[in-house]
Amino acid sequence: MAKLGLRGERQAARIGAEGGPVPEANGLDGRDAGEGEHAAVAEPSAFAGFSRLRAGSDASDVLHYFTCRRWMVMGPALLLCVLLMGAISGSIPDRASALFLGLGMALCLAAPLHARVERRIVHDGWQRYPLMIAAIMLPMGLFGYGAACWTNIPGGLGWDVTADIFVIAVLMATVLLEGRLTSIMGATIGLWGGGSLDGGTVASFTLLLAGAIIGLWMAIRQARSACSQSLRYAEREREQRRAEQLLHEYEQTGQGWFWETDRQGRITYVTQSIAALLGRSAADLEGKPFTGLFMLSAAGQEGERTLVFHLNTRSSFQDLGVRAATEEKDERWWSISGRPVLDQFNNFMGFRGSGTDLTEKRRSQAHVTQLARFDSLTKLANRFQMSEWLEKILTSPRIETRACAVFLLDLDRFKQVNDTMGHPAGDALLKQVAERLGSTVGDRGRVGRLGGDEFQVILHGAQNREGLAHLARRIIENLSQPYTIEGARVVIGASVGIALCPDDGMTSDALIRNADLALYAAKGGGRGRHHFYDEDLHSDAKERQQLEQDLRDAIAGGALELHYQPQVRTTTETITGFEALLRWKHPVHGYISPAKFVPVAEETGLVAQIGEWALRTACADLARWPEDVRVAVNVSPLQFSNPALPAIVTSAIAGAGISPGRLELEITESVFLSDDKATEAMFSALKNLGVRLALDDFGTGYSSLGYLKKAPFDKIKIDQSFVRGATIQGSRNGAIISSIVNLAEALGMETTAEGVETMDELDLVRMLGCSHVQGFIYERPLNAQAVAAQLAGGLVAVAKGPRSARPPRQTMLRKVVLEHGSHSYDGTIRNVSQKGAMIEGLWNVPVGTTFGVHLSEGYVVMATSRWCKEDRMGLEFAQPLDLDGTGALLFAPARPVRERVEAPLLRHTA
Repeated sequence: MAKLGLRGERQAARIGAEGGPVPEANGLDGRDAGEGEHAAVAEPSAFAGFSRLRAGSDASDVLHYFTCRRWMVMGPALLLCVLLMGAISGSIPDRASALFLGLGMALCLAAPLHARVERRIVHDGWQRYPLMIAAIMLPMGLFGYGAACWTNIPGGLGWDVTADIFVIAVLMATVLLEGRLTSIMGATIGLWGGGSLDGGTVASFTLLLAGAIIGLWMAIRQARSACSQSLRYAEREREQRRAEQLLHEYEQTGQGWFWETDRQGRITYVTQSIAALLGRSAADLEGKPFTGLFMLSAAGQEGERTLVFHLNTRSSFQDLGVRAATEEKDERWWSISGRPVLDQFNNFMGFRGSGTDLTEKRRSQAHVTQLARFDSLTKLANRFQMSEWLEKILTSPRIETRACAVFLLDLDRFKQVNDTMGHPAGDALLKQVAERLGSTVGDRGRVGRLGGDEFQVILHGAQNREGLAHLARRIIENLSQPYTIEGARVVIGASVGIALCPDDGMTSDALIRNADLALYAAKGGGRGRHHFYDEDLHSDAKERQQLEQDLRDAIAGGALELHYQPQVRTTTETITGFEALLRWKHPVHGYISPAKFVPVAEETGLVAQIGEWALRTACADLARWPEDVRVAVNVSPLQFSNPALPAIVTSAIAGAGISPGRLELEITESVFLSDDKATEAMFSALKNLGVRLALDDFGTGYSSLGYLKKAPFDKIKIDQSFVRGATIQGSRNGAIISSIVNLAEALGMETTAEGVETMDELDLVRMLGCSHVQGFIYERPLNAQAVAAQLAGGLVAVAKGPRSARPPRQTMLRKVVLEHGSHSYDGTIRNVSQKGAMIEGLWNVPVGTTFGVHLSEGYVVMATSRWCKEDRMGLEFAQPLDLDGTGALLFAPARPVRERVEAPLLRHTA
């Protein structure tokens, strides 16, 4: 089949799509097809051969038509034969011969009419055969009879000339009836049969009959072969037409397109829709370089560079992504494939290929990448991308390029915003935080959101600790500035943990873990600050993990205890109740402070289980005490938010068989940060049970006088932080206590001053009007048996204690070295004052042992042990420590006044 190229094939497809005939290029029926004849595909029937044919309506094969319009040419051809015969013989036919010769030539001229008539007859109709006899055999027979008559007249033709003319006539008939073997045989038999009628012998008729039989047999075989061949041709043509139509429709839908170039890379064909996208026509693009369809640059992407390479090397390529050179506002991308076209001698003729639109796929991939690598809310990098970038830094081939710093940030009081204003407000706040954090860090590093209110900053390269500390302070300061959310002013804070590579780890897991430990230390130190990782944090984390496991074992094994501290009425000095305080005696470390294990219980969710146990145990112990004694039990915010709390309280009261008024629930201010309606409903439900409600630690949280109007409290407990130092001259704590007492009296509530330890403090709170006192001045917390024994002797309480308080102490965590003789010991200062400190780390130290304490480099203070319990001891300094202008302790020798260089001040708090 001839090669038409893409352009010719597309034109053929368009013609076929419009229903017109598609010429076959095999030479069998091209001329007839050009005449506009609609042929039919023939199929062999039960009677195979030329005698029985079955046509399909969509066939274009003409092998089985007996007649054709070309047969009219046979008339002039026969006339030429007559003239040739006359010229050779020098004679003319007689009247009869001329008549028969003329009739034969005239009948041939009617071939178009015969062809039209035959097209109207079905292929298996018998009418076709008489038509073939009349159109072909009869004119040839008349011509043969006329020629024979002319030959047999005296002085006429010789049979040698006539035979040659007959051969010429048969050859011309064969040419005009090309492929129609039945018609050729009919023309031959008619010609020779007509010639035999005049003067023919029996032998000639016998030979003619034999030849007719042989020709008939050959015609039948050829017809069968032609039928099979016609079916193959028709099927191939249908497949080609269907493929071309499908390709044409494929182009029209815009899903794909095709292109072709010559050997110089110039366009010879391109789909019209692609040309329209480029603002050109297909004709305008022909002859232009194929690469002009795309935006290629020296710094192009991989697909663009690969395309140029394949075009230059004349090699096949597939699915290369390139950007289209369109004038559209948005980028358009194509995926193109191509292969070189070679001729029969393997000469390169150009490229031919296809393309598809890749734009939506790339957009979808970009969207998926955005979701997979970026936080959908803040548009910052997500945890996966930050981890990937950190891993890339840490696996750099050069060791010096692996240095980096990792910041972990956690927002302070963010949960309060979510709880009070809703999650949409929280999302809006996170967006503003992300913007501030990104602008603060700038080009120094990458910023990402790990989830919730956690953010991460990675700074590449060697970092100076002072510079990191400065950046951390700027981040905290900027994030702590007020925000405007839904018209409301919101203030939050931030804590930052910092880890450095290689100082704090060489792997991403180690750096993240250590930065997280530093963040935990920053939050534990009071929030709103930054903290660098050090090895002690790791040991503290292990200690905390072990503490959590031990606490779970203690709960399961019933190792927790309740101790009770009396609450004494100041006017009568009688015990009115006890506060239940949780105690845990560790099998190894002894009693552990609640300040150490209660936060662990709150973070792990164990506080609800512990709280219910404490409530039931306290009620059971209260049932054995006098009727006029109450018990106060602390309720955590987690317990308070549990809708089942009223049922738990009811069950505990009923189980112990006590009056509800003897149970007092102490609730902190933090419960008011949650939903107002749920809080009010819980207060109403608890009050309906008949229990008493006390507001614990008043003034230390998010104090607001608004909730005192609605919350049905019976008592306000003044936090011990106001009692501490209230007797010191110039302290404002006394005024605060007085204000709280006046407020409580106005609202009809009692007041309890917590943490009273000295006679001076007792006299002050009594003078200020506190109705109740709780503290060491009367009694330390007692177990249930000791309480029962004390109540057996009456309810009178006697104050016992020092007149004034010891100097104020600061809680801290500081490593020191202690020298005793020629030995050195490592210890940790847990709290310190001007006159002494509590040191942890030395066991069984005799009272009176003298140490040299290295508080800082070059600064040693002599101290004497005054007490020792397990691994802790109390030291008394030989000389009090100096204070700076703000009241903070100086851990360095005081410089002479004449030196204007100020000593570094170290303030250590938990």
